[in-house]
Amino acid sequence: MVAPELIKAAQSGDRDALITLLREIENHVYRTAYYILGNEQDAMDAAQEALIRIYTKINSYEEKAQFKTWVQRIVTNLCIDKFRRSKPTVSIDEHELTFTANKTVEDEVMSAYIAQDIKEAIDKLPEHHRSVVVLRYLQDFSYNEIAESLDLPINTVKSYLFRARQQLQTLLQDYKKTKSDAVRG
Repeated sequence: MVAPELIKAAQSGDRDALITLLREIENHVYRTAYYILGNEQDAMDAAQEALIRIYTKINSYEEKAQFKTWVQRIVTNLCIDKFRRSKPTVSIDEHELTFTANKTVEDEVMSAYIAQDIKEAIDKLPEHHRSVVVLRYLQDFSYNEIAESLDLPINTVKSYLFRARQQLQTLLQDYKKTKSDAVRG
């Protein structure tokens, strides 16, 4: 959570405070962009554009909304615009396997497959469903925060999440069997 004092200092022209503020939010901005757009390069571009927009518009932030909600609205809207302009691509190389003493190589490979399947399933959702899923399950936003970020009625957010979960369930219903068979060869 970003300290309100830091936001006020940034708004009053304190350059160091603004840079600190941007550094505190950059990972959240990138993560949202990545899950909405589906690939690293587009996410980096969108995150950079969102951070620039936040930098230039910091004085327009009003305390009516939470700061994180205001930031997520900016990045989500940029991503939706970018998504509409170009079809996303899926990159498979972003998963690094980290082996631990408790997990076998097969467990790690299965985890990577599962993560990739979930990401691909999220990428297949319509953009409005994808946005609410990313904000709810990856950014841990409440329904109210999602509604505020996306400028939607709360019942619409709930409806989108319900439909998105149904779609994800359908898309992922047989991933375990398919991937288990693939790993066993």
